[in-house]
Amino acid sequence: MRKWSPLIAVSLGTFLLLVDVLIVVVALPAISDDFRADYADLQWVIDGYALSLAALVLGAGSLADRFGRRRIYLIGIGIFTISSLLCAVAPNEQALIAARILQGLGGAAMFACTATLLNFTYQGRDRGVAFGVWGAVSGVAAAAGPLAGGLLTEHFGWRWVFLINLPVCLVAIWFTVRGVSESRAPRGGRFDLPGTISFTGAAAALTYGMIRAGDAGWTDGVTLAAFATGLVALVLFLLAEARSDHPMLDLTLFRLPMAAAAALIVGASTGRLLQRIAPRWTVGLGLLLIAAGDLLQARTGPDSTGAILIPGLIVAGLGVGCVLPTNASAVLAEVPRERSGMAGGALNTFRQLGLAFGVAVFGTVFTDRHGSPAGFADGLNATLLIASGTALAGAILVLVLLRKDRQEANTAARTRSVARRTFS
Repeated sequence: MRKWSPLIAVSLGTFLLLVDVLIVVVALPAISDDFRADYADLQWVIDGYALSLAALVLGAGSLADRFGRRRIYLIGIGIFTISSLLCAVAPNEQALIAARILQGLGGAAMFACTATLLNFTYQGRDRGVAFGVWGAVSGVAAAAGPLAGGLLTEHFGWRWVFLINLPVCLVAIWFTVRGVSESRAPRGGRFDLPGTISFTGAAAALTYGMIRAGDAGWTDGVTLAAFATGLVALVLFLLAEARSDHPMLDLTLFRLPMAAAAALIVGASTGRLLQRIAPRWTVGLGLLLIAAGDLLQARTGPDSTGAILIPGLIVAGLGVGCVLPTNASAVLAEVPRERSGMAGGALNTFRQLGLAFGVAVFGTVFTDRHGSPAGFADGLNATLLIASGTALAGAILVLVLLRKDRQEANTAARTRSVARRTFS
């Protein structure tokens, strides 16, 4: 049992992080009724968490490389536990939003270390098993979040979607203390403060602009100013990283040959079988499953029950479990072990930033139809249809851009060589 304690600790943390993005969505109507909050405030209950998680996970990965991944992971769980309690006892929507932002900070420290801890703890066949379980947990979390949120809100009240985190956090802390060994980079430079500030500013400004656009329109002055500020901050971030001798994101990590980029797509969660499957089918199938799952959910009406969403959630969860975690093992295999915190942080940063942007963009679609049971159902269906189309477009791009050509045989051979090193 002690051998798998790190896997249990990381899986519990991952489950909490992903579930807490989705579980709150179902509780929003109850929160709105309790606080009499408007829709913009409700969006920030979701986006405040996702944004702080996305904006800070890259810096957290650099801190983990410098001060220790186990230590940063434990600090993150501690912050996540305290902030979950603060969410549960929040007296108004402002306090809830602030607690959710703090929760995202703790989540960033956790998320930056999850894949890295597995990478340093397990080798050979055990590594494949560990990433496979981690992938399955990610898929289950994607499907279970809305269901758990609905059950807890209906039978116990919305505050229980946060209170349920407390015992899970305590168990995760126990397994981390019991079985996770400390690891850190051999040498650590100064903390990249300019990079952290500019990246956080860019993420915050761009996401705020999208949320603002839902209320005031895409041509509103404040909306356009937020977008402009975000783009300027993003340019400053890239300049700071290019000139820094201790960047929070080493831009040279993106200079990978085609063989390594294909290796980024081939994950470890389905084990040795993926070594015999072309990369485009792995990701393409996962995205098609997500598209199908979203399409299955886009059938709600004003009198529908939560059961109508279950088939789609299961199918989408399978797709997420196929695509989402499989990248991590291959990404970490392509960078020096001492830079794994940075690499894991970068991977999770773009994943969570995409989530924050998605909530903001889809929220603008949903807002226009909110206000009645029929309008709620129409807005949800429209949002899911757009999400399905986006996933389908992604699948098509993967299948087309990674199609076979005269060099694919050599690329596949090199990919299998990388995969063998991953599992050896």
